[in-house]
Amino acid sequence: MAAGGLAGLLPSQTQLEYALLDADTSQEKENLVYQYLKKMDSRERDLTVPELGGDLQWLNTEGPISLHKDLCGKVVVLDFFTYCCINCLHLLPDLHALEHQFSDKDGLIIVGVHSAKFPNEKVLDNIKSAILRYNIVHPVVNDADATLWHELEVSCWPTLVILGPRGNMLFSLVGEGHREKLFLFTSITLKFYKERGQIKDNKIGIKLYRDSLLPSPLLFPGKVTVDHSGERLVIADTGHHRILITQKNGQILHTVGGPNSGRRDGRFSEAAFNSPQGIAIKNNVIYVADTENHLIRKIDLELEMVTTVAGIGIQGVDKEGGAKGEEQPISSPWDVVFGNSISGTQEDDVLWIAMAGTHQVWALMLEDGKLPKGSDLKKGVCLRFAGSGNEENRNNAYPHKAGFAQPSGLSLASEEPWNCLFVADSESSTVRTISLKDGAVKHLVGGERDPLNLFAFGDVDGAGINAKLQHPLGVTWDKKRKLLYVADSYNHKIKVVDPKMKNCATLAGTGEASNVIGSSFTQSAFNEPGGLCVEANGRLMYVADTNNHQIKVLDLETKILSMALPILNPEAGDVPDNLPVQKEKMTSLPKLPKSAPNVQLPSLTVAPGQTIQFLLKLALPPDSKLNEEAPSSWFITAEDNTWLLQGQRLSGEIKDVSCQTVIPFQLPESCLSAEAILAIKVCLYYCSKGSSACMMKGISFNQPLQIASTNQGSLTQVELIHTFLSN
Repeated sequence: MAAGGLAGLLPSQTQLEYALLDADTSQEKENLVYQYLKKMDSRERDLTVPELGGDLQWLNTEGPISLHKDLCGKVVVLDFFTYCCINCLHLLPDLHALEHQFSDKDGLIIVGVHSAKFPNEKVLDNIKSAILRYNIVHPVVNDADATLWHELEVSCWPTLVILGPRGNMLFSLVGEGHREKLFLFTSITLKFYKERGQIKDNKIGIKLYRDSLLPSPLLFPGKVTVDHSGERLVIADTGHHRILITQKNGQILHTVGGPNSGRRDGRFSEAAFNSPQGIAIKNNVIYVADTENHLIRKIDLELEMVTTVAGIGIQGVDKEGGAKGEEQPISSPWDVVFGNSISGTQEDDVLWIAMAGTHQVWALMLEDGKLPKGSDLKKGVCLRFAGSGNEENRNNAYPHKAGFAQPSGLSLASEEPWNCLFVADSESSTVRTISLKDGAVKHLVGGERDPLNLFAFGDVDGAGINAKLQHPLGVTWDKKRKLLYVADSYNHKIKVVDPKMKNCATLAGTGEASNVIGSSFTQSAFNEPGGLCVEANGRLMYVADTNNHQIKVLDLETKILSMALPILNPEAGDVPDNLPVQKEKMTSLPKLPKSAPNVQLPSLTVAPGQTIQFLLKLALPPDSKLNEEAPSSWFITAEDNTWLLQGQRLSGEIKDVSCQTVIPFQLPESCLSAEAILAIKVCLYYCSKGSSACMMKGISFNQPLQIASTNQGSLTQVELIHTFLSN
């Protein structure tokens, strides 16, 4: 491959992008892209993509796919994504539309390259669930070690790379919101290479995972809530695009929408949703976060009607709001909860919205009222309450200056001394609070102090910042016990938080993704639970055990997980049975980015049994900080001389670059060669100021060893010094 990865495209594509800005007509734009392709195609050497490893796991295919054999003669769109990322989810409708317009017979193939952020996302069965949940119908490869990501020097999710029929790189599109360019670049590329006879119309062996699954009553239920009486449950049957209202024994009272996605108001039998998530019920009215329709819907159980109360049905980019609800564009609402304005005369006159798509918390005024640090607002207005819109873990006394990272769960504690919203902030792996007195946003548990570090995840019980979560999606307040319960989704656990002491502890779940109803909470198992609720009397907790396609019932008094709620008389739907989950295979060593420099050190004369101390001294670019909770590490390799490594400590974490890291190495007493080379490699994650992007950088120090028979002294120190430069 020509050097530079995606950077090799930048000079030419940047010129094209500027020219497209000045183009007035579609014909001008098409001509510019056509001329660009002529230039790229006539390069002396293609910028080619390396072959994917044959040992990688593929989904939605009949077997592994070779980029250079099976996809030769195809225009290929590589989608580098990770399934937790809301920006990646926003891109899927564009890809669905593209593959609807152009098939493999037309010469187009889309390949999802899953490059995980969280450890939980490297597990194949979890990616399978995501493919089903988001209706991905093109091939997906589990690039768990991010091999192709590093080879091409991809820097953020999502990134699209468009390849020509020789595997030659032509375009890259970083982030969401490039639908027009995606269609323009793809359509002209197909035309260009068809004219040259280089497009093949053969079919690719697609075998959709969903086609082999058995039906079951629920499909990826995202959220569950219970009415004040405790007698009725509302379930977001997300994968069936419907809302179920059931009795507490699971008997269905109403089915609203489903089983197919759509966007329609009207009677229950006519209404349609698209992957609904959050739900809130009061009396006979239910509000729904209709996530992939970018709407807030209202279900009236007496009239048996569904109406739209906020959103326009397409993804919004407005981060302020202030229009009447049905005129206000919104973006991927993920949860809703009732609350009170500070000047209203009626209870529950505000609907709080976790607006995951813009990393904010919004409000829909159900009556006239006023929000903390806000002015008087009219009924029906929908606007931002907290969050700047930057994807951050930033706390602030001023709600508009705070930053969230894909808030996905909300719960209200209206009583003193709390009087706050609890927020499950999934991408920062934290739980935060928003004061309903003054709007101040504060940290409760998880994450870390650096607002730009969105990699401070884990599974650690503890207090405040010492506690660690992994992509929590749900929270619910237990008014009776004054405790908060958290769906710690990617740790497959339910955790309990005492907000007074900021203590966070495991309540239920083994930490393994499975489906077990054990004799106690901690012997029971979940699979990415997305939502939960507690009935008003504090007895029962209901958990939306999303990837197990169940609602589980926990008795908080006996501490017994009593059952999975049976859904009685359900309509048939395409729902998978539960699949066994394999434990994630631990990879032995990380792979360095292709751009990582190799530093050749002077040869060192040593003796058998001698100790070498490598003193690692690293410096980051100005205004950068190490992601202390991300897996920054050093490790040692010795190709062709693995005898050197027996009994050695071969890797370690790098927590702080402000002081040197000491790496000890002792030569064996019996050496098999007089010469050898050790490689000390470093893999760092860090954030630059003003950006929530996590950079990955690496370096390799190669240390030649001359092994003498005479004693060279008991200890030798070698300095490993490097300064990482800004991109």
